[in-house]
Amino acid sequence: MIASAFMKRIIHAGFFLFLFVSWFGLLWWLSSRAVTMPGGPEITHIDKVYHFGFFFGGSGLFCAFLYRLFDNQPDWGQLLWITMIVMTAIGAIDEWHQSLHPSRSGNDAMDLCADVFGSLFGYRVFRWLHRWLEPRDRAQSS
Repeated sequence: MIASAFMKRIIHAGFFLFLFVSWFGLLWWLSSRAVTMPGGPEITHIDKVYHFGFFFGGSGLFCAFLYRLFDNQPDWGQLLWITMIVMTAIGAIDEWHQSLHPSRSGNDAMDLCADVFGSLFGYRVFRWLHRWLEPRDRAQSS
């Protein structure tokens, strides 16, 4: 019975882990490409908005993975620290990876700040939204 509950938790968490790893793969692929900006007026620092939004989504996926892994009863402080450490490390790796490509400019501290703030907001929104998942989750587990 305990093994069955554990396996169910791993399967639910695994779905979000798959999505998160796919998100990371997309980030790696995008960081390897040359930057092409569409025609029109140039918006200063629009790349910071892209970083914020992308890490907002990645943080939400990572939080969903941890939430399911902790059996829908996480220690929110622990989840925050784990999320921020992992997402900051990924942001730093992304900046380093961009610096290896001649068509990219990496090691930008402001990009990393946008990554961190996007991750923090992703965590906060997930923490707020998870409440809508709880009643359904508890009803299914009964």
